[in-house]
Amino acid sequence: MGRRLAAALLLAALGGGSSACREDAREEVILATTTSLQDAGLLDVLLPPFERSTGIRVKVIAVGTGAALEMARRGDADVVIAHAPELEREYAAAGHLVEGRTILRNDFVIAGPPGDPAHAGDAPTLEAALLRIATAARFVSRGDGSGTEIRERELWTLAGVDPDTLRSRIETGQGQGATLFVASERGAYLLTDGATLTALGDRLSLESVRSNDPRFRNEYHAHLVNPDRHPIPERAARALIAHLASDEAQRVIGSFGRARFGRPLFVPAR
Repeated sequence: MGRRLAAALLLAALGGGSSACREDAREEVILATTTSLQDAGLLDVLLPPFERSTGIRVKVIAVGTGAALEMARRGDADVVIAHAPELEREYAAAGHLVEGRTILRNDFVIAGPPGDPAHAGDAPTLEAALLRIATAARFVSRGDGSGTEIRERELWTLAGVDPDTLRSRIETGQGQGATLFVASERGAYLLTDGATLTALGDRLSLESVRSNDPRFRNEYHAHLVNPDRHPIPERAARALIAHLASDEAQRVIGSFGRARFGRPLFVPAR
């Protein structure tokens, strides 16, 4: 039984049915978020202050962006954090998401085995780097419809390569952290956000071999699931998004990782 149906049945049994009763009965927000924010550890410092100050619980479901947006479409989430702008616009245009706002960004990198055996790092262009990887190395993809995989496929297309024809390309169907471990174990290359690579770096046999390309810019956006379509706890969901965009949370984002790694892992939206 889905959580929406269960909640509706419980409210009916209690004799409640108004929007106000729904919100008072369940001060919990379901946050469907891309896995990179979870794997990098950012949510572990962003969410507890919000929960303590508001009394609102945040249930985090970390999945690829595609899966998170589908949760929004079905009404199985209240707030979505995603990083695939074109796909997000499609869901917003279809009425599934409202009031999206940028909350942070970082950059993608291409990571690979130590020593960069495919010599992707010294290729003259990003396209040339991908062609070297395609012909001389293994490549691991998330293969889960995530924002990372969407960008990866875009980059392969720019390089004139159909990723589905690459016999050396492996799809894990897993999140960013798990996919990094697979790439490390197999001596393969992959596209990853730099924050997760850095956060897990001491457990991986991988290094960044390609970075600082305009096409690697990676923005994260928070969206409210349309309350006109689904019975979300609207007040609590709006409060969570307001917190993520607040000066306090933006300061946390801008400093996250500095103490441990000597530099922040994310850039705040403002």
